[in-house]
Amino acid sequence: MPTLWFILVAVMLATYVVLDGFDLGAGIVYLLVAKNDDERRIILRAIGPVWDGNEVWLLAAGGTLYFAFPLLYASSFSGFYLPLMMILWLLMLRGLGIEFRHQLHHQLWKSFWDVAFSISSLLLAIFFGAALGNVVRGVPLNNEHYFFEPLWTSFMVVPDSGILDWFTTLMGLVAMFTLTAHGANYISLKTDGEIQQRSRAAAARAWWGVLLTSLLALVAVSYVRPDAWGNYVNFPWGYLFPIASVLGLAGMYFFRLNGKDFKAFLSSSLFIVGMLCATAFSLYPCLLPASTDPTYSVTVSNAAASEYGLTVGLVWWIIGIMLATGYFTYVYRSFRGKVSSVEEGQY
Repeated sequence: MPTLWFILVAVMLATYVVLDGFDLGAGIVYLLVAKNDDERRIILRAIGPVWDGNEVWLLAAGGTLYFAFPLLYASSFSGFYLPLMMILWLLMLRGLGIEFRHQLHHQLWKSFWDVAFSISSLLLAIFFGAALGNVVRGVPLNNEHYFFEPLWTSFMVVPDSGILDWFTTLMGLVAMFTLTAHGANYISLKTDGEIQQRSRAAAARAWWGVLLTSLLALVAVSYVRPDAWGNYVNFPWGYLFPIASVLGLAGMYFFRLNGKDFKAFLSSSLFIVGMLCATAFSLYPCLLPASTDPTYSVTVSNAAASEYGLTVGLVWWIIGIMLATGYFTYVYRSFRGKVSSVEEGQY
């Protein structure tokens, strides 16, 4: 049962990154592909019906994590308190940028919130990538499974590293380029004309960043966590995940060349899912590795709630996920198609 909940949490986090990832990516390319107010309103209309709903998956994943692995939840907040607060502020600032820009019809007001929306989206992508880097690298857990990390120390990968070092920064860059390409693919799918062409160009440039940083991250993971490949040796079927990532990366390139925006978007989604699943597979059964002593690591077995609680919770989780899936299916079907005009009073 704990292993099943590990899979469910991983699936929910992957779903969040795919869905809210294109919102973040749209924010990153927002000022690059939209050259005037009307074009910026079109981009905001492309994500407007879904962006706040997509963030629900982050809350749902956090709630599931709290229920299924309470020790992991407590340990993570003990050491990641500062970056989590920064992420919450960035999420709020990003939402304010979307909702406040149309409240006053003044160019300075709109420009301020446009920059706030774009910068907060960029920083969120980097922070999420750095967070994943911390999980892969390990954190300085003590024998009670608690820890504290400053924002940075020597910027080197050592047992008492800070939240930011060269490895976690590299992972942040991987996330930034990946979500930039993902968001540009989505904007290309939802728009036409000059915005679409600029978005395709942005996706093309970001693709090379994804390729380069991903290769560097692959080498870096082998250096920082040489045991990360243990599960792949013992269970070769796990190579399906990195193969999916490679196929997604190749699809992003070839489908974009052929102007097939929907398939390019699906390919970037496949790359994200494959990358996250490959990471989760390499970590299992660790949920939060300890850089101090491996015996202090938070694992699936020592962090899970009681068997009875997990069993009862599974019933309610299935009901909740069915309702959420139905809602998202309805919303995305209702707002399918391209956004090519601006309506007065919106954004």
